[in-house]
Amino acid sequence: MAIGNALGPIISAFIVGVAQWRWLFCIPLFILITLPFYRKNLGEEQDEQGDPGKLDWIGGGLLASTVTLLLLGVTSGTWWFAIGGLLALVLFIARIRSAAKPFIQPELFRNKSYSLLLTIAFLISGIGFSLYPLSPLLLAHVHQLPPSWIGFAMVPGAVASAILGRKGGKLADLKGNLYLFFVASGLLLTCFALLSTFTGITYVFIAIFLIFGNVGQTFMMVAMSNSVSVTLPKKQAGVGMGLYMMLNFIAGGMASGVYGKVVDLGSNVHWNPANIYPNGIIYSNIFLVLAALLVGILMFYYSQVGRANRKSIKLEG
Repeated sequence: MAIGNALGPIISAFIVGVAQWRWLFCIPLFILITLPFYRKNLGEEQDEQGDPGKLDWIGGGLLASTVTLLLLGVTSGTWWFAIGGLLALVLFIARIRSAAKPFIQPELFRNKSYSLLLTIAFLISGIGFSLYPLSPLLLAHVHQLPPSWIGFAMVPGAVASAILGRKGGKLADLKGNLYLFFVASGLLLTCFALLSTFTGITYVFIAIFLIFGNVGQTFMMVAMSNSVSVTLPKKQAGVGMGLYMMLNFIAGGMASGVYGKVVDLGSNVHWNPANIYPNGIIYSNIFLVLAALLVGILMFYYSQVGRANRKSIKLEG
């Protein structure tokens, strides 16, 4: 996945450099090539009685409607979409509580540890995902870089994530998810602080700052995936982790809409007194707020997960 992130900016920069940006939306069509391999290597899911699992199409449709309408509400600023999304969410909850084989088992949300970590992961994903939409906007609006150079400026961070991704997994195995969470938070905070303070510095340093953020985001995803997975019993692991990944994408989509709206609004007030650059004030303010939010989530995560870890250590002792 990290290697894919490294190749993405390069391929996108090449396509935008030689063709219209609309051609970027043709790339997902290559996923169709993978379908025969999925059919060949993945067996049919079966329930406890050995029967092939049946998909709850009504529940899936309501969930898709909820996500679509909420995303449209955020990106377009239209209240009717948001209201429709909330109504679809109510119907989805009613569906999974009444269906014999619901799209998502309600028992998942009765697991307090899982629900808590799912909420934290949703917020963390929204914060960490800021690097992907805001970095190109910063490089385009403040540094006036063309699309091709913006893509290459983001490559070092993606390559560093690909190289150091395994290191994050080893740290989680050796010293625990809590330790890796702190390391990831430190890297993200460093990136946000530097971007907020040195918004107008040369784009070469922006590319260096993004290395801290990309590696931190990769480590954070490893830490949160491990933390969420250990709260799930085996029979719920597939659906539980699938829901976790889905919420990550939803958080990223909603966050992108919010960040775009905030950038459009702009700002004339410096919130970071250390920022001496007059251009890019709105980006400086956004990254400062994200750093503060990350500190708050870090403290909350430690108070909940760290306390649980201390209790388990005492019980084992």
